[in-house]
Amino acid sequence: MSDSETTDVPVLIVGGGGAGLTASILLSLHGVDALLVNSAPATSTLPKAHVLHQRTMEILRDAGIAGAVYERGTPAENMARAGWYVEGSDHEDRGRCLAKLEIWGAGGENPAWRAASACRPANLPQMQLEPLMRDRAEELAPGRVRFGHEMTDFRQDATGVTADVRDNATGRTYQVRSQYLLACDGGRLIRPALGIGTEGVDDIARMVSVHLSADLSTTLTDPEVLLRWLWLPETGVGATLLPAGPHHWGPDSEEWVVHTSPVTGDVDELDDESILAEVRTILGLDASDVQVHAVSRWTMGGSVAERFRENRIFLLGDAAHRFPPTGGYGLNSAVQDAHNLVWKLAAVLHGDAGEPLLDTYEVERRKVTGRTVGQAVNNIVNHLQAIETVGMGPDSVPAENWVALRRLWSRKPEDAEFRAAVRRVIDSQSMEFNALNLECGYTYESAAVIPDGTPEPHNPDPIRHYQPDARPGHPLPHALLEDHDGHRVALMDLVRPGRFLLIAGEDDAWTKAVGELVELYDVPLDVLSIGHVDGDYHDPRSTWVSHRGITARGAVLVRPDRFVAWRSPDAVEDPVAELTQVLTPLLGGTR
Repeated sequence: MSDSETTDVPVLIVGGGGAGLTASILLSLHGVDALLVNSAPATSTLPKAHVLHQRTMEILRDAGIAGAVYERGTPAENMARAGWYVEGSDHEDRGRCLAKLEIWGAGGENPAWRAASACRPANLPQMQLEPLMRDRAEELAPGRVRFGHEMTDFRQDATGVTADVRDNATGRTYQVRSQYLLACDGGRLIRPALGIGTEGVDDIARMVSVHLSADLSTTLTDPEVLLRWLWLPETGVGATLLPAGPHHWGPDSEEWVVHTSPVTGDVDELDDESILAEVRTILGLDASDVQVHAVSRWTMGGSVAERFRENRIFLLGDAAHRFPPTGGYGLNSAVQDAHNLVWKLAAVLHGDAGEPLLDTYEVERRKVTGRTVGQAVNNIVNHLQAIETVGMGPDSVPAENWVALRRLWSRKPEDAEFRAAVRRVIDSQSMEFNALNLECGYTYESAAVIPDGTPEPHNPDPIRHYQPDARPGHPLPHALLEDHDGHRVALMDLVRPGRFLLIAGEDDAWTKAVGELVELYDVPLDVLSIGHVDGDYHDPRSTWVSHRGITARGAVLVRPDRFVAWRSPDAVEDPVAELTQVLTPLLGGTR
């Protein structure tokens, strides 16, 4: 490459984490040429995020890597519970379990989670996930995924963005000219350069994470527990312990991650050995028992960018929002940002939609992620309240902490009220671990959704309770269908990349209308019918019938990202005219 070389590409992706790699994969699957540059020479070497929600696994299924994630990740039986434990000393009560809660579908035990999606949740540390994503991105776009290439500056104008890029291995520089730029750089360069601020709290706490190898199988029990919240009476604070595999899970995991906020001094002033000494004390290990892979310091925050778009530049992932780790929303939201934006970019670049469609990215994603950030911050507060309810804290006295903790298992009548208060605050943490609606039921309102006049369904618990519904703006409900040969197929798999899907009942008028419309306008629209007697697919369990909200003569229009765009409750006089009128605003006025 020479200094004068310029690469022209429709989309430049800056950043090779969860958002950037997802965008690269999906753009390739949508037939869009994109270039990804990432300043680091390799994917993340830190465990970082690990829990993958069902919606995210659906997207990774689209990407072709869900099978590998399940194969390498935590088995379902090892991610069924979270546990609260007393740790940190040689006291006889060390390791005592205080409580357990179901998490993320309880390893398949919770039928609500099975009914929500064709995919179960997964758990795979980011340092193990990103190489899978990078390999897939490179497979789909050879030469277009460039790690060790750093964008140093950028300029945008009315028709595109010009970026200066340096190959860090050789020092050579070149320019990239793109129609659109996706800022997936974690908010390090692009968002500040655009002058886009954030709303929220960026500095909840300074934290340290230690990635290590150790044999904890002789001290840990409860193989169904994924997350261990450790209460430390000697320091009055807590820590989190989670397995990192990579070959075994549960107590037999070879690698572990400890998240804590040391009380012996400022995180940034402490040397690694001081931090490791505290971690060894927490785990009850000697230095010879531990192999340390990495010590990382980071700031816990919860904020949302003031806007997600600046003309031809879009913010995704950590550039657009920052989450506390509670609930695992950071990586999941990054993947879902890309899923929301890519089909819209592809539609515009392929000439199927107008520019106004791109405005719906910020409208839809900012509202959803803003709400989720707020809940993730509440989860952190709730964890702190649990410790405070016991009477512990950084300034508490260890002996007094032990006295208080013993009351939790004393069985004395005079301690019953105290035990109930602590258990109550722990039980309320189900808003973090059983937040099925927050993870699967989030909805969109924008110009890419046409309301049908029906009221929002009443939900008795908008955090925990997911009610599948085919109302416009809602995610396509999960249903297992049968073809004429009796083969089962998930409804989600019938939505093809970059194409809308019209789902009709047992009236073929809609099917004929789509055929006419595609012939007239070459619109990216497929059609199928679902019925009990007639149709392309049968609904053997009446799952789709129970959620669709239409008669057998109506229709539901699904967007390429599997969100409902519109529905007709019954037959219409002129379905061709009706669909034309519907698709025009959905595609930014191009029809």
